[in-house]
Amino acid sequence: MTERWAVAETGDGGALLAPLGPDGRPAGPVLREPDLVGAVRARLPEAGRWVWRSTATLFPRLLAAGVRIDRCYDIEVAEGLLLAHEGRLGEPRSAAAAWARLHHGPVPPDPPARSAEPGSQSSLFEPTAGAELPFDALVDVYAEQQRRHEAAEHPGRMRLLTASESAGMLVAAEMHRAGLPWRADVHREVLAELLGDRYAGGGEPRRLAELADEVSAAFGRRVRPDLPADVVKAFGQAGIKVKSTRRWELAELDHPAVQPLIEYKKLYRIWTAHGWGWLQDWVRDGRFRAEYQPGGSVSGRWTTNGGGALQIPRVIRRAVVADEGWRLVVADADQMEPRVLAAISRDPGLMEVAGHDGDLYTALSDRAFSGDRDHAKVALLGAIYGQTSGDGLKNLAALRRRFPLAVAYVDDAARAGEEGRLVRTWLGRTSPRAAGAADDEEAGLPQEGPPGTDADAPRGGGDSGSRARARGRFTRNFVVQGSAADWALLMLAALRRATAEMRAELVFFQHDEVIVHCPREEAAEVAEAIRAAGELAGRITFGETPVRFPFTTATVERYSDAK
Repeated sequence: MTERWAVAETGDGGALLAPLGPDGRPAGPVLREPDLVGAVRARLPEAGRWVWRSTATLFPRLLAAGVRIDRCYDIEVAEGLLLAHEGRLGEPRSAAAAWARLHHGPVPPDPPARSAEPGSQSSLFEPTAGAELPFDALVDVYAEQQRRHEAAEHPGRMRLLTASESAGMLVAAEMHRAGLPWRADVHREVLAELLGDRYAGGGEPRRLAELADEVSAAFGRRVRPDLPADVVKAFGQAGIKVKSTRRWELAELDHPAVQPLIEYKKLYRIWTAHGWGWLQDWVRDGRFRAEYQPGGSVSGRWTTNGGGALQIPRVIRRAVVADEGWRLVVADADQMEPRVLAAISRDPGLMEVAGHDGDLYTALSDRAFSGDRDHAKVALLGAIYGQTSGDGLKNLAALRRRFPLAVAYVDDAARAGEEGRLVRTWLGRTSPRAAGAADDEEAGLPQEGPPGTDADAPRGGGDSGSRARARGRFTRNFVVQGSAADWALLMLAALRRATAEMRAELVFFQHDEVIVHCPREEAAEVAEAIRAAGELAGRITFGETPVRFPFTTATVERYSDAK
């Protein structure tokens, strides 16, 4: 088997391809074939990894023809990772831009992102006009990227990151094609139960209108509960000062408007994000096909382009139902981020705690918090997310005494962020120097938190000191959450390979959860494959450590039954 083959599509639907040598250059003649699909299919037995410009461009066409690729190297994914590693995040990452930089020419901007069209072929997986490079130019870029990988801080890890992110692109395309099973009739039943009758003209459904009336009655004047500024003003007129309409802040207030307001906010979100309009736009032929974007956030967590796939409310999950004779195997990684911190910090005590499949916080409390699980959890998450006051500091001090290397690891990352230095995940994904509070939402970091944590601190603006602290809070999170994203990519790649010969399909993923849709008789094998993939990903990502990466797995007919 030749390890690597480079392939590029020609304008007439054909292909140029060649085997590659260790230096990234062609190790044989460049071949011209009249049909891309046929050319790739014919060489599957000898190609261990396909090198191409963009998985998003080529792979969907192969999938549609029934051609499955085991491994690939996505040049544009690699360019984005390498630019960030070099402190140049934000520069154009297209293959054309990489080639222009290589030859000191004018660098073309990346094409603007296009919004997903509900129910249609994902815009992520459409070719970009004019984006193709001549084959020899594409190979030049690839060979230069091999040199840049070698110049990375940890070359082996950086190569692994590129390979895993490329594998993530394959998974994303396959999940989009498979789709998440979705019962439209059940979804409509849930909406009717929660929201009541629909009114003509697209106005608020009956239950929301009733709750809005209750809120207004409680304030003694007409208040728009869907407008935060109007709600804040109404509370102010009632003598209650509030900073926001966040649920946890409202729950602390003693006012008759609180209960209907919280209920309104919950139902309003369902109506606008996953209501009847969403159902009509996004569900086709019994499937919801989300447009996943691997590495879509700074931290490496996946995002989606429209559709809200990563924010499906628990009650709406009742509509996610397996096909007849099939099951959903739903797996949640158990306390993933604390386990990742143990692995990346190499703290012996925390690795010992994380070396078991049981509840990590209970084990932690037995060693450092006199059996108080709640204090143990607050302390460990406070170290990751930043604790600024109250009992959190006392708990953190106890954690620091018992697990000094773990706390020092995130402290060092915070300090580097405050000083404007580059901060990397375990495999080498790099945070931008200017990362701060404004990046939290993009990175998938928590936007709300209880008082006493930095999640409660003001966002953006402020003097240079507050901006530096915001950067430090971000990078403290980044090294853990980003390294967890590194692990998750390798877990997905291992699971994809393990299920390749089954009928099972990966149909959903977010940072610590995966769903596989499979025939009932394959469910036990799929559950074991998930468990094995998590452990294998832990060894490949972090090396040999005592840390375990267990899952809580449920085999169900309906997604809502897994929780």
